[in-house]
Amino acid sequence: MAEIVLTGENFRQEVLESNVPVLVDFWATWCMPCRMLAPIVSQIAEENEGKIKVGKVDVDENGELAASYGINSIPCLIVFKNGEEAARTVGVQDKASLMAALGI
Repeated sequence: MAEIVLTGENFRQEVLESNVPVLVDFWATWCMPCRMLAPIVSQIAEENEGKIKVGKVDVDENGELAASYGINSIPCLIVFKNGEEAARTVGVQDKASLMAALGI
């Protein structure tokens, strides 16, 4: 399963109303650390299909959504469980740290 492209229009349905944990990657195309983190995020999405969702929010295209979650630095990854923020990391993280935040 590929990452879901999240926007203001689908965020509630895909993230807040999800019955599985959701890892949301707030990123931008010009952000080198975001691009370094992207393969790790993709790998987590592929290896955990059915157990979690992984979504990506382009902060340039969805500035209002990013601002509503106080995104000041990217990459910023937020884990949502039952519609609530459960964990947040900023900067490049290793796969083990992200898996621990997801509780997998």
